[in-house]
Amino acid sequence: MKYRTIGTDPAHRREVSVLALGAMLFGSRTDEKTSFAVLDRYVEAGGNFIDTSDNYAFWTDGGQGGQSEELLGRWRRSRGVGDEIVVATKLGARPLAPGTSYTDNPEGLSAKVIREAAERSRERLGLEKLDLLYAHIDDYTVPQRETVEGFGELVAEGTVGLLGVSNQAVWRVERARALAAAAGVPGYEVLQYQHSHLRPRFDIPGEFSPDGSLSHAGAELLGYLRAEPALTLVAYTPLLAGAYVREDKPLPPDYDHPGTPARLAVLRDIAKETGATVNQVVLAWQIGGALPIVPLTGVSSVAQLEENLTAVELELTEDQRDRLDAVH
Repeated sequence: MKYRTIGTDPAHRREVSVLALGAMLFGSRTDEKTSFAVLDRYVEAGGNFIDTSDNYAFWTDGGQGGQSEELLGRWRRSRGVGDEIVVATKLGARPLAPGTSYTDNPEGLSAKVIREAAERSRERLGLEKLDLLYAHIDDYTVPQRETVEGFGELVAEGTVGLLGVSNQAVWRVERARALAAAAGVPGYEVLQYQHSHLRPRFDIPGEFSPDGSLSHAGAELLGYLRAEPALTLVAYTPLLAGAYVREDKPLPPDYDHPGTPARLAVLRDIAKETGATVNQVVLAWQIGGALPIVPLTGVSSVAQLEENLTAVELELTEDQRDRLDAVH
């Protein structure tokens, strides 16, 4: 396994594996036995960066979520896991009532919610301190200052280490970080957005904005990373839910544009050259690139995990990287 540092404050920064494990469906669609087997193998391979959320996976049973955090708590207790494993979770998108969703009835990012939701997550996970806590989605109904200070208070109290943000407009992220700096409290240092080698259309209205997707890492976000090297991008859905390699998993509609075939062709060429799978090339491209990117992969079997783990050791040549980066 390889590792990179997230965070800048010596009191809270952590060394995390360059491949993060997503636990979104653990405890719901992925049964406990399989989930435990995947977690055990991931840790055995040197993985130490596990991702979840307080609303995972509410859509599987029409509830409010919590199954993933609860399973991770049971696994931690059964294995005697301590702070050597970095657990990241999120708040803000938990439905306030069963049968609703984060699009119509989210808990939001008020100071009260931040405190109460973080406490519930700590209880479910069995943690005294949340290593990394994200604002899962934006909340325009609450002043950003209140949100920033609400997160900052938890860090000051020692119940949260690092802060992160997901699915927000870049200008909102920068404004929140500026407010945090002005208030003398920690700001967001880890950004979690969807990112893969194929590029989607960014003009298609998304669930968080009528003007286009706020969930994908586009030019503005990647440029922000180049300008702020202390930030880290955790890239979710890097393998497009299996669409690169499975005929029964078509590419999402926002990838249906003239640029996709050329990028797919280069990926397939380099997979043949290296003897790797297309999935492994995508992960290796992210892991070894110039920008600080940690791919976050969710799996439903140990076999899928093994394929992803192999990508950590795949070294692409400079020529291969140039070809992957240059294709339009």
